[in-house]
Amino acid sequence: MRSRSPLPFFLAAAMGGAAFMYFADAQQGRRRRHVTRDRALSLARHGVRRGRKLVHHASSDARGYVERAKNARGATEELDDATLVDKVESIVFRDRDVPKGRINVNAENGVVFLRGEVQTTELVEALESRVRKVRGVRGVKNLLHTAGQGPEG
Repeated sequence: MRSRSPLPFFLAAAMGGAAFMYFADAQQGRRRRHVTRDRALSLARHGVRRGRKLVHHASSDARGYVERAKNARGATEELDDATLVDKVESIVFRDRDVPKGRINVNAENGVVFLRGEVQTTELVEALESRVRKVRGVRGVKNLLHTAGQGPEG
């Protein structure tokens, strides 16, 4: 079996003796002890304060990440039918080519009904695709027709 070197023990004992002499000095020992105690307590207080700030910062960041994830997923409350109709009308009638007075927009349980008469079949398809893109629309019943046709059921 290998024996340990006594050098680390002697170094630790020498450092302990030096510290004892430093703090037990007759003239400055009492002041040194008090200064060391005050510094140690100050470090502990500041460490607790820093720890609290770190925990608060980390929890605030976590809350922010949760809210961002909710919004990225599209977790929003559902719109009532009147609000959905207002939203669809503001998007559909944004274009000047859309005849506002000839199109009626209704909603029932998130399904939007488009009724009325437009000039071209391309406009019928364009309006339906615009309405489908509106957030909150569950479905579209397109009852729009051109001037030469009657309404398709």
